[in-house]
Amino acid sequence: MPADRWGERLLRRLGLWSAVAVLVGSTIGSGIFRTPASVASRIDDVPLFLLAWVVGAVVVLCGALTYSELAAAFPRSGGVYVFVRESFGRLPAFLFVWAELWVIRPGAFGAIGITASAYTLRTLGHDPSAIVASIGPLHIAAEQLLGAGYILLVGTVNFFGIHRGAVLQNLSTVFKVGALAALILVGFALGTQSAELPAGGIFAQHAQVGISAFLLAMVAILWAYDGWADLAFVGGEVANPQRTLPRALLIGTITVVVLYLGANLVYLYLIPIQQMKHAELVAADVAQLVIGPAGVVVVSAAIAVSTFGTLNGSMMTAPRIFFAAAEDRLLPVQIARVDPKNHAPTAAIVLMTVMGMIFILIRRFTALADQFIIGIWPFYALAVAGVYVLRRTRPRLERPYRTLGYPFVPLVFLVAALFLLGNYLVRETGSFAVDIGIILTGVPVYLWLAWREQHAPPPAITMR
Repeated sequence: MPADRWGERLLRRLGLWSAVAVLVGSTIGSGIFRTPASVASRIDDVPLFLLAWVVGAVVVLCGALTYSELAAAFPRSGGVYVFVRESFGRLPAFLFVWAELWVIRPGAFGAIGITASAYTLRTLGHDPSAIVASIGPLHIAAEQLLGAGYILLVGTVNFFGIHRGAVLQNLSTVFKVGALAALILVGFALGTQSAELPAGGIFAQHAQVGISAFLLAMVAILWAYDGWADLAFVGGEVANPQRTLPRALLIGTITVVVLYLGANLVYLYLIPIQQMKHAELVAADVAQLVIGPAGVVVVSAAIAVSTFGTLNGSMMTAPRIFFAAAEDRLLPVQIARVDPKNHAPTAAIVLMTVMGMIFILIRRFTALADQFIIGIWPFYALAVAGVYVLRRTRPRLERPYRTLGYPFVPLVFLVAALFLLGNYLVRETGSFAVDIGIILTGVPVYLWLAWREQHAPPPAITMR
């Protein structure tokens, strides 16, 4: 296909609301249904608990405001890859691709796929951890096998075009937003404030909270908010991108923030925070209080559908990173193949489907989720820092949208990223070192690729 004026070969099929669905659908997974319990275990003071979620909201809004400028200036497939390449050059951009290939994306597919399959099996009355197959020392649980099947399913749907993936994404996003909104509204309308709350109500629940505990809780909160940046990966397939991308980034992020804050308020309204810290699936406890035992099944089904939609969103967005890198000759050019009928980067989709299925079968949820966070946040920060670089080095760059609150808004995000990564370094030093080490192995690979390109023989000249 011929490239458009931004150099993009993929067809621009996503409108504003499909773009919003990509962002919202990629963000709302299992996090808001499960994460509040782990946050409450570290922050059992209600005003500080809510403050932590507000701080997380401010961080992601700062990220979305900054990314809006970058996405409008570079409406190309690849998102973070393109932003880092334009700001800092090909080596850091290649390291992002390398991290996505070996650390970030397979980890995300695995963690999301396991969650979707586990709640599907629970809804149907089966044990997700039951061993269903063994290959030598490798024991495969039911949740891993079904999760691999889910990855194959969303890969197949997206193989036949992003418009088909968008239909699935729109439907799942409508369902998950509706389910979460219904939980909030029904909880306040039909639920009764917990009798175990102190005389002052929800906000009278106080406790001593250390700064370290607060920062560790922020890790879980930012995991729940993660997905706000995924829309930029499909920037090359968004119609009227310089107008649509900033609007979709802001509408989608604000939607997620409102739903998350509303959900936490209804949780606290019905369950004291001391009980919440022991409620692994707090949303199910709330639903049970409001509609009875069936609430657990309803919430489990909602989480299954919600995380399946997140998995589909990840399959819509991630292959575009490898497609963009292959177009730059940083990966085999075959990965840049665009199907002439479906207008999809089919080779990149197959690559991600296979990698996701392999990782979900050999690793468990916690390792997969941690490896995702450690891998992605350094590059989120690098892309945001690129706004400062580009303002200085390319002052005449076409910027249909300029970051509101610049230069302070990007700085807020960068400080949050520093705290997040610093806490991971202290808490999970071994895992942090291993994943960063894997990313840095991309340096010799890049140098070899650059040497090979420099010493490649010139193309043969044929006379006709």
